[in-house]
Amino acid sequence: LFFSLLFCTIYIVQNSPLLTVNNLTLGFRKQHEINTVLHNITFSVFPNEILGIVGESGSGKSVTNLAVLGLLPKRNTDIKSGEILFEGKSLLTKNEKELQKIRGNEISMIFQEPMSSLNPSMRCGKQVTEVLLRHTNCTKQEAKEETLRLFNQVKLPRPEATFKAYPHEISGGQKQRVMIAMAIACKPKLLIADEPTTALDVTVQKEIILLLKDLQQQTGMSILFISHDLSLVSEIANRVLVMYRGKIVEEGSAKAIFKTPKEDYTKALIYARPSTKERLAKLPTVTDFLNGKALSLPVSKETRSQEHERIYSKTPLLEIKNASKEYYSKVSFFGKTETLKAVNDVSFKIYEGETLGLVGESGCGKSTLGNLILQLDNTTFGSIFYKGTDLTALSSKALRSLRKDIQIIFQDPYSSLNPRLTVGRSITEAMQVHKLYKNSSERKMEAIKLLEEVGLLPEHFNRYPHEFSGGQRQRIGIARTIAVRPKFIVCDESVSALDISVQAQVLNLLNTLKTTYGFTYLFISHDLAVVKYISDRLLVMRNGIFEETGEADAVYENPQRAYTKALIDAIPKGI
Repeated sequence: LFFSLLFCTIYIVQNSPLLTVNNLTLGFRKQHEINTVLHNITFSVFPNEILGIVGESGSGKSVTNLAVLGLLPKRNTDIKSGEILFEGKSLLTKNEKELQKIRGNEISMIFQEPMSSLNPSMRCGKQVTEVLLRHTNCTKQEAKEETLRLFNQVKLPRPEATFKAYPHEISGGQKQRVMIAMAIACKPKLLIADEPTTALDVTVQKEIILLLKDLQQQTGMSILFISHDLSLVSEIANRVLVMYRGKIVEEGSAKAIFKTPKEDYTKALIYARPSTKERLAKLPTVTDFLNGKALSLPVSKETRSQEHERIYSKTPLLEIKNASKEYYSKVSFFGKTETLKAVNDVSFKIYEGETLGLVGESGCGKSTLGNLILQLDNTTFGSIFYKGTDLTALSSKALRSLRKDIQIIFQDPYSSLNPRLTVGRSITEAMQVHKLYKNSSERKMEAIKLLEEVGLLPEHFNRYPHEFSGGQRQRIGIARTIAVRPKFIVCDESVSALDISVQAQVLNLLNTLKTTYGFTYLFISHDLAVVKYISDRLLVMRNGIFEETGEADAVYENPQRAYTKALIDAIPKGI
């Protein structure tokens, strides 16, 4: 293995670069000012190489790669200096028609979100054949045959059915495989993968990583793999670039970057992810690390055991008894009705002050179960008791009065915030609905206090959601949720789409608020590393039922079921 890697490294270094970016400095014009976002970026991608680029949102990763493909808006993009060479020829001097011949043909791209990248009104097969018909001389029949071959190559389970399916009819992992098939259709020399696994299940994420590595070995193409997760990049890349505020701060082999990082920023990205080996009282954020703050001490098993004794000596806050949710569909007008059991006869208890982790792949029934507890959906069978009251038997009026006690933090804070309302209005509106505080002045004062508690500033009260980053919007969503002082909060994938560093900040914030206000959480996620860190107990869900339950550390250290072991094995662990 050592000599194989050594030969591969020598082979890459001795060959001429496929792509070269030299001293690229780039900014965007806004009225009479130019905001420079890239500062003297220089790197190369060699034939048959996988180069990883890591960094937080706003570090310049995606801007760099959009510049390579000429996809930045020409009207307000200002390239101060530098060059981008593909096979020795400048891409910056090419016109739009020349670039269109290169895009999808010689340089292809996989985007972060396949649902927004695929055309929802076109069948999956047609979207891939369209690329082949545009860039090659094949006939429609040959394009169809090649598309089916590509679907087999990317290991789609039912190629013929997927060919005829619309994007909404297949899973997230399958949509991403269709995108990969489209990207490699014309056998490109360079594939740019921009956050291709973000927000995917850890098991699907692992499948996509293995698929890309396998395709790279089969075709010999080069891959530029972009992610904010250094552990993930280390599993696929030969070399890694670390970007921070528009600059490359560190570069080296994946092994060197992950095992012996030189820059504090690189170390901060590594340490910000929840450790699978020890439980820290507080996750180190990038800011903490760069400011030289000492890591918090690990939580001892004795301390954790004492806390659990205190929690589980109480009466359950919420009790679910034999809850089921069934959905019905007909394959045709006169056809037989099909039943899908999204949640299948589950029972469990949640205690006051507890964080109960609910983990599993997409489609296992996690979010459906959360919706049943919130009474956003009705149970087909079973009961849900909150403080001894059966929620399923309450009238609409009685449920509305309980909404204050049971709240939710959504996965995507941008879509859950009204873009027409200021941040302050979004928070005070909930207070007003539940008749909290005497007047608008008191509500405003409380909202500003909440903004400061979640790490924002008083002046943010009058701003709109689009003026904030993803992490800041999630903090606003949390502030709005806790504004009505709930007792129980469902966190539905509330950190899955965030940067590693922002994720650490939000997890720390949730733990702090839990201690301050005595909140009880149901924390839903597909990422077992995150769920293990924040949870007291774990529920592992699959196909609507519980595969395994137990104390979070115990389940992780000694999983009893093969499915739980598969989820643990899929966690990116680095080199």
